[in-house]
Amino acid sequence: MRDQIAKYAAKLRADRSAVAGEIAFAAQDDVLITDGNGALATFAGDVLSRLNCLGLVVARPALPFADLLVRRAPASEERIFPNDTETRTFLHDIPFLRRNELGGDPVGRIARMLGNRKGIIIEGLGIVASGAVTIEQAYINYSSIFHSTFVKYLQDVLDRGFLLPEEAGIFEAFRRDWLQPLTPDGLSFTETPLTSPGEIFGEITRVGRYTVERGLVDSFFGNISARVGDIIYISQTAASLDELAGCIDPVPMDNSSTTGITASSELIAHRRIYEATDTAVILHGHPKFSVIMSMRCQEQGCQITDCWKDCPRVRFLGDTPVVAGEIGAGGLAKRVPPVIGAPGKAIVYGHGVFTIGRNFGEAFRAMVQVENWCRDEYFRLQAEG
Repeated sequence: MRDQIAKYAAKLRADRSAVAGEIAFAAQDDVLITDGNGALATFAGDVLSRLNCLGLVVARPALPFADLLVRRAPASEERIFPNDTETRTFLHDIPFLRRNELGGDPVGRIARMLGNRKGIIIEGLGIVASGAVTIEQAYINYSSIFHSTFVKYLQDVLDRGFLLPEEAGIFEAFRRDWLQPLTPDGLSFTETPLTSPGEIFGEITRVGRYTVERGLVDSFFGNISARVGDIIYISQTAASLDELAGCIDPVPMDNSSTTGITASSELIAHRRIYEATDTAVILHGHPKFSVIMSMRCQEQGCQITDCWKDCPRVRFLGDTPVVAGEIGAGGLAKRVPPVIGAPGKAIVYGHGVFTIGRNFGEAFRAMVQVENWCRDEYFRLQAEG
């Protein structure tokens, strides 16, 4: 268990989602185990002892966006409602506690809130996330909240501007110090066609890791595949893209085998993209600025309320088409294939980016290009106010 705690604490540091010295885990084994920052570890253990789950992570996010969302929220509100796909699918909403609400029995109150949610925000403390049966789940839920609050805060700044005196300085420090240049430089790709299973598994595993390391996806969200003949080699559902060894399924194009049972939930979308194009590979990630910009629509007088699934339009961000559609067997499996062939890339509303290519070098570079365009456009619009 301590090995698992060390592993996921290291992931939080590597993906820069938590402050290195302010991470703590608690886990129920034969005895209660706590590890990490002393005060936070004690707190995590106290909360976990009141929950019917295996693991808990408490950490201060590397960016203050969650706290700023709490402070920007009306006094009557107790939850944040991001509208990205990760929140809608896995979190629904994100409860929070303000600083002045921690009196009395804060541990008991937090435990009750976690009884029907995967994670919460505590102003001034950080994100608390639980894992029902694994430490891994606690890490995933923390990562989802970090991703969703990142997207939601930057959306709100674009829509409403800065509302608090210190926000402009925080925003500038984020842009200057936390954001890093996004580039494929220094990465190695196999540019020739993949043929043997060994080559395919090795390339998919390596590119999956690149996608996480360059911040194009949180490790457990996204998928990747290659087609050779009548076989799609695709990452498994819930697999971490930076740990794909042993987690890649060979699935016949005609679905004549049960190997697709454990494949990514986007298998149908991948199959239809292969049917509609001559691509050899598909990469799907959730780069944050692409998600943010995909939800910015200037349509006037539109009566559609569930834009993420019901919008019939094809919009464009630069030269990248943007479509709506539910994940899994939903609308994106119908709407992405017709638009992705010519540009080699497509964005799904609130969800992420699909790119294709003759090899993963092409697909990866296309995703970098999409995210950099969206990042530049975001800051251009934000500067215009």
